Amino acid sequence: MSRSSMLHCSLRWATNDADSPSLWPQALSYSEFLFNRTPSMSNGLTPLERLTQRKSDHQDLLRAHVWGAPTYVLDSRLQDGNRVPRFDQRARLGQFLGFSPEHSTMVGLIRHCLTGHISAQYHTVYDDTFDTVFGMAGDATEALDAKVQEIWTDLFKDDGSAGTRDWYCTPEFDPDAGDVVYDVPPLDVHWLNEEELRDRETRLQDQLRRKERERIKYESQFKPREQQAPSRKVRFSTDPPVVEATTSGDDEASFPDEPLLASEGESDDVEVGTVDVGDVGSSSDTSTSTSERTWSKKRLREKRSSWKDRASISQSNWSEAQHFTPKQMAALSKLEKKILRDERYSAYFGNFGITLSDQRQVPTEVKRQQGKKLPRSYKFARSQEIGAQQLRGMKAECPTVEELLASPLSKFINFAANDCGYDGSFTTLVTNWVHPLFLSAKTGISKEDNPSWQEAMNGDEAEQYWEAACTEVATLEAMDAWEVVDRPKDRRVLPSLWAFRRKRNPDGTIRKYKARFTARGDKQIAGVDFNETWAPVTKWTTIRLMFILQCCLDLKSASADVACAFLHGSLDEGEEVYIEMPKGFQQEGKCLKLKRSLYGLKQAPRCFWKYLVETMGAVGMQQSEHDPCMFIGEKVIAVAYVDDILFWARDDEDITTKMAELRSKGLLLEKESSAAGFLGVDIKVLEKDGSGKPTRMELTQTGLIDRIITNLGLDGAEHYGKFTPAEATPLTRDAGGAECIEDFNVAAVVGQLLYLSGHTRPDIAYAVNIVARYMFCPKRSHELALKRIGKYLKATRTKGLIITPSDNILDINAFPDADFAGLYGHEAPNDPACVKSRTGFVILAANCPVMWKSTLQTKTALSTTEAEITALAHCCKELFPIMDLAKHLAAYYNLDPVKTTMNVTIHEDNAAALILAKMLPPEHTPRSKFFHLETVWFREEIVKRCIELKKVVTTDQLGDMFTKGLSKVVFEYLRFKLCGW
Repeated sequence: MSRSSMLHCSLRWATNDADSPSLWPQALSYSEFLFNRTPSMSNGLTPLERLTQRKSDHQDLLRAHVWGAPTYVLDSRLQDGNRVPRFDQRARLGQFLGFSPEHSTMVGLIRHCLTGHISAQYHTVYDDTFDTVFGMAGDATEALDAKVQEIWTDLFKDDGSAGTRDWYCTPEFDPDAGDVVYDVPPLDVHWLNEEELRDRETRLQDQLRRKERERIKYESQFKPREQQAPSRKVRFSTDPPVVEATTSGDDEASFPDEPLLASEGESDDVEVGTVDVGDVGSSSDTSTSTSERTWSKKRLREKRSSWKDRASISQSNWSEAQHFTPKQMAALSKLEKKILRDERYSAYFGNFGITLSDQRQVPTEVKRQQGKKLPRSYKFARSQEIGAQQLRGMKAECPTVEELLASPLSKFINFAANDCGYDGSFTTLVTNWVHPLFLSAKTGISKEDNPSWQEAMNGDEAEQYWEAACTEVATLEAMDAWEVVDRPKDRRVLPSLWAFRRKRNPDGTIRKYKARFTARGDKQIAGVDFNETWAPVTKWTTIRLMFILQCCLDLKSASADVACAFLHGSLDEGEEVYIEMPKGFQQEGKCLKLKRSLYGLKQAPRCFWKYLVETMGAVGMQQSEHDPCMFIGEKVIAVAYVDDILFWARDDEDITTKMAELRSKGLLLEKESSAAGFLGVDIKVLEKDGSGKPTRMELTQTGLIDRIITNLGLDGAEHYGKFTPAEATPLTRDAGGAECIEDFNVAAVVGQLLYLSGHTRPDIAYAVNIVARYMFCPKRSHELALKRIGKYLKATRTKGLIITPSDNILDINAFPDADFAGLYGHEAPNDPACVKSRTGFVILAANCPVMWKSTLQTKTALSTTEAEITALAHCCKELFPIMDLAKHLAAYYNLDPVKTTMNVTIHEDNAAALILAKMLPPEHTPRSKFFHLETVWFREEIVKRCIELKKVVTTDQLGDMFTKGLSKVVFEYLRFKLCGW
């Protein structure tokens, strides 16, 4: 690009030293500017967009000018508002060399044609066509074109050097001496050190020698022949194994007599060169490698899956279709479908009633796009650009609370809230604490990537979505998910729904189009269409305990995903569910009777969980009584979170064997890798001992942190970081405060922060919880509190939770704390929350945090003692199940008995709380009788479980981080003890 710019300028401006080689750095800098802002042909994204993950409006590119173009700069006197003599020039001639890096792209860098000085100029007029200067243009158009053609042919001719050059002059090759002689040094000589230059010289010489030997060898195989007229060109396959001798079907009939020629379907999948038809037949040495030929070959792409990568179905080879994938079944032609619909083959293809049917209502837009016959590469590039344009300009609609409770996001809210400080039942949790805008945390930011049927089938990507829908139907029928029956007159038929999704890569580019056929579970009636719906998911407390064991015992881990998870489960006995046929595949008077639990049904998660428990038990993996989603076998432990499963064992072979057993039982497991990356959490081993056993692990969520920073608008360099996530002053409701002014959705960002704080960042749990209380009616002060959290995360974006287990593998410590009436004097006195106390605690196993919580107490404590007792009781509710699970794992791995110590700090009358907690037989005073029940309960449990209750100094109280905002020194000290950094 830089060479092209300088050549273009030198041909059109022959004076004023406009083509000076000293301007090369400026040409290179401007080329870099254009390259970083030019959309890619493959995905429509610019390099800057991929780097910053923010969509550009391309205004910088629209304001670009031709490098080296004549530029007229307004006289400096006129720029200052003064006058110039009447006959003086009002502008001077300059040369455009790019844009100023210190200003906006409205300000160009202009070279003074007399002094050569380069400066930023504001008042300019550009001559991008070079009409005002002298060069080879003008009347010498033909001469100019000929000169340009000569230069380009000489510089970029295909001479066997890959068609590219990085020097101006032609190198001289001395075959006798074996050296390469240059008139001038290569352009990159100034950028390489001495060792790199020697290496470059050696490789270049070797390449020239090799090309010369290949040329001689190739030319020696042919006799000189007379000039012939251009012959017909065909595609030549550079990958002979692609076409086998046994190829059958339509593709074989396309080229019956030409060896080594790619089939019609394959020619679109592999980029190849061309060869003369005559050469193929005349060559006497058919064993000559294609790599020895001198024509240009492009790099081969990975071969795409296509419907032509299969045998054509006929009456003679119908059995081949039994081995087809769902995608191949969906791509069958009308004639092939007619053959497989024959009653003789109903035993093999009877479950493909919709896929093989010719009753389809193909949308009009799909027919129009299919009729265009556009190249596949063009359609894919077009879809990439369309998707990239919608990457950031997405707005969310606000559902009602009822819709939120019935949505798939309900499990996400329950999971995040349980880990970050909410109490009560699920319904109370959502209706009291979660605003409907919470849905944006999961789907609002990417709503355009989840179109409805009308949007998908009437948009520019209708053809891709229709193909995805056909594949989805074929996949479900391959799993025998339903049977097509006559519509019953005495049973309800549930409506069905198509859910489409445009799946993206981490950099934002489109990966594939996904269609999911679902049932309208919101129309189901309890007791009629379903009975039970509850299904558990594992707690992160269990997962963290297993990671600690992985470090201490050098366990091996692996993660796996269950394909089409909900379709594994069968409906309960007595449940008959009928749903409408999928839109676009409807048949008159017909509906679907489900055999398996389809996505969207309220009982689908429970059906899959029951199937998973049954399958795990069949291979010797028994369900744990302490966590219903933990399965323990003789050598392997598995933990399931819906369709994501983690495996641990002492040997990798044990995990592989167990996965094979599960697959043999029908569980479609897809092994991914180690446990790293489970549920969006990156798990890295930081240190290992001499034997290779991991001693230090780190759990991070850098990708989620980057999205939070971007959503908050803090990704610019002008935004500085913060040392703490929250101010020392409590955050209040601020009912009369200023309204929100930011563009981001408060509830969406809070949802992301809840997920982050509940997994890998306990240091922000308090700051996130106090903001989450007000996300249903945010004010400006709450936006600022969120941005403070974002600035803190920006300063610590690569940090997470470091696990460094102590010697005592399951030594458990709990640090409960309470902030008595922390909002009193800050919150409005008529708000009942102004007298509420805050509970905060953290539970450590082997000196590693496994559970933490920061929450406002539901009842009003009348004294510091009552507040501390309430916090202590709340902590015990979480501590005792962890102790039971730890003892169970200790017995499984033959570890030492668990010793549990509880450290509690109580302020003011803390002596009273300490006495009440230890006193046995139970006693109470008139002031303590209001919380007597809690005291008796955990006091009996402490004695029964042999828990040691002792005082801890305030400076070492880790629970203090979860009850109030701390100063920088105290916060960093406690963060180091808790998170390890």
